Amino acid sequence: MTISVLIADDHEGFRSGFRAILDTQDDIVCVAEAGDGEQAVALVQRLRPDVAVLDIRMPRRDGLGAAKAILALPGNPTQVVVLTTHDTDEYVHQAVHAGARGFLLKSMPPEELIAAVRIAARGDVLIDPSIVRRHLTRFADALDPVALPVELEQLTGRERQVLQSLSRAHSNAEIARQLHIGEQTVKTHISNILRKLQLRDRTHAVAYAHLTGFADRP
Repeated sequence: MTISVLIADDHEGFRSGFRAILDTQDDIVCVAEAGDGEQAVALVQRLRPDVAVLDIRMPRRDGLGAAKAILALPGNPTQVVVLTTHDTDEYVHQAVHAGARGFLLKSMPPEELIAAVRIAARGDVLIDPSIVRRHLTRFADALDPVALPVELEQLTGRERQVLQSLSRAHSNAEIARQLHIGEQTVKTHISNILRKLQLRDRTHAVAYAHLTGFADRP
């Protein structure tokens, strides 16, 4: 399956460079470029690409505003990845709450940016490792390093395994193979996890697992 991508950034040089990186992949095609947030929303609405890669700082409408508008489109099939040179906590939180499938720094190696597009296309989540490490350090200082949130006790052993796999950006098919269960069973476990932990979606589940330290547990 070919993954269609839209790139939105107000710097033409970055758009061209990122497009050249994507063009090296047989399964990824860049279908459009946008120089501002308003144009990005309009192009997504018309072309309905699989993934929209948005810079946070753009004229007319910034990347976070464009992400919210795109994800609110009726019947929207497009997953959003946010790119930035600024990894402030406010940006991270806003991107996650908007429903973005990735929050990445532009300094990431090309192969990791390509991987992020593929991860987003299948509906999974990737947060830049440097951002995750910073948050984990902060939470480790604030929380008992042994204790985990009491609500995790509601999860069965299998549901905990599924949550850890989600935190590592594994797809449903990958989780099914690892745990030797069917994909429908994986979906059922994920639904149970979201309900028990009162999480909105997979994005929140991944963020929850990392920020509580659960993702790093054996």
